[in-house]
Amino acid sequence: MEVQNFTIEGRNAVLEALRSGKTIDRLFVLDGCQDGPVRTIVREAKKSGSLINFVSKERLDQLSETKKHQGVIAYAAAYSYATIDEILQKAEEKGEPPFLILLDGIEDPHNLGAIIRTANLAGAHGVIIPKRRAVGLTATVAKTSAGALNYTPVAKVTNLSATMKELKEKGLWFVCADMQGEVMYRQNLTGPIGLVIGNEGDGVSKLVRENCDFTASIPMYGEIDSLNASVAAGVLAYEVVRQRISETNQ
Repeated sequence: MEVQNFTIEGRNAVLEALRSGKTIDRLFVLDGCQDGPVRTIVREAKKSGSLINFVSKERLDQLSETKKHQGVIAYAAAYSYATIDEILQKAEEKGEPPFLILLDGIEDPHNLGAIIRTANLAGAHGVIIPKRRAVGLTATVAKTSAGALNYTPVAKVTNLSATMKELKEKGLWFVCADMQGEVMYRQNLTGPIGLVIGNEGDGVSKLVRENCDFTASIPMYGEIDSLNASVAAGVLAYEVVRQRISETNQ
């Protein structure tokens, strides 16, 4: 898919994008602006579930590429989001227990793109990201994924913890990446599983961790104390792969 035109500026362009059904990840609006067209844009954005940020003129000027933003800038998704059901259906079609990767607040688009690439290669059926405090499917994410977004669906949800509870009712269980957890080689990571990876700086949030069935750590022997989020996702994902292969060969 060609990656282009994901920053939309100006009132008419943004309103047209919203009304055409284009997925708008984030909308930046001049704080305090009560013009009719801007209020219409905000109303349409709320209907579509877009994340709205009210910011200063200085911030808009900083974000603007055209310098003709007219008080509104929208970030459109480079790819369409999938639904949870579509991801589960993909697993069912392959005759495999679901393997999902859930990301709790990944903010770096290069990390997200790399994780989606790893998810594809590790045979994960989909990736789930939260709507707030996280990067969406930007052009940088699409480029970094090296084409994986064409094959690995990504769902965007309002509440990660609520989504996990719904998936538990469908038979999934969840393992959280945590430095204080049991070493991953000692954990049983087979069956329908959701692998939860946390934010680059703060890790998995308390509420999301509480909804995990257990935690798993990666053994580390160096002088520094943590791995990059996308590398950690790759190491843990391939331990899931290793255990699945071992189970199949038994």
